[in-house]
Amino acid sequence: MSAVPGAHAVATLSVDQLVDRFPVLQPPVTAAGAAVTIVLREGRQGPESLLIQRAEDPRDPASGDVGLPGGHVDESDGSLLGTALRELREEVGLGAGDLAGTPRYVRTAPAPRFGLHVGVFTARLSTTAGAPVAVDAKEVAHVFWLPSALLADSRPVVRSTPRGDRSVLATVHDGHVVWGFTRRVLRDFFGLPPDEGP
Repeated sequence: MSAVPGAHAVATLSVDQLVDRFPVLQPPVTAAGAAVTIVLREGRQGPESLLIQRAEDPRDPASGDVGLPGGHVDESDGSLLGTALRELREEVGLGAGDLAGTPRYVRTAPAPRFGLHVGVFTARLSTTAGAPVAVDAKEVAHVFWLPSALLADSRPVVRSTPRGDRSVLATVHDGHVVWGFTRRVLRDFFGLPPDEGP
C-alpha cells in the first residue's frame, strides 16, 4: 500500500496535535443529516479512537456494525456540534466535561450507504473522564478503543450491503470489523490513503 504525502507525519502526531489541526466550528444542523465524533486517547502504541458496535436490530440498516459515536440530527440540537455532543452522551455516557476542550470540526463526509452527509468532529478524552460505556444496550452492544496503527491493516471480509453481500476491505480488532464509512473517515483522519481493491 503506497503512502500519501504527509501520511507518515500525521501517523506520528500526538493526540493533541491530531485534534489541533482542526478549527472549532458549529455548522448548522442543515449542513448534514447526522454527526459523529472521533474521540481520541493516548494508548500504549499511540492514539486510539473510541468506537461502538451497534446492537442487532432488523430495523436498523447499520445493525451490528462498528461505528463512531453519533447519530441523526434533531432540529433541537441547534448545531451539528450539538448533535455530536448529544449522541456522545446518549450512546457512551460522555458529556462535554469529559472532553479536553470543545470538539473540533473535521469535515462533512458522504455516507452513501445511508443516503446522507455526516458532520465529523474530533476531541480528546479528558484525563479526568470516566470510562465510556454502552448507555442503552438496545442501541449499543459494545464500546471499545481502536489503536490507530491497526487502520493500515486491510483484509477482505464479506459484509451485507444494499447491493447484496460483498467483499470489502476492513480492519479487524478483537473480533470487531471496522469497514465502510467509519474506516474511510478514520483512515483519512490519520493520513492513510484510500483503499484499493475488492
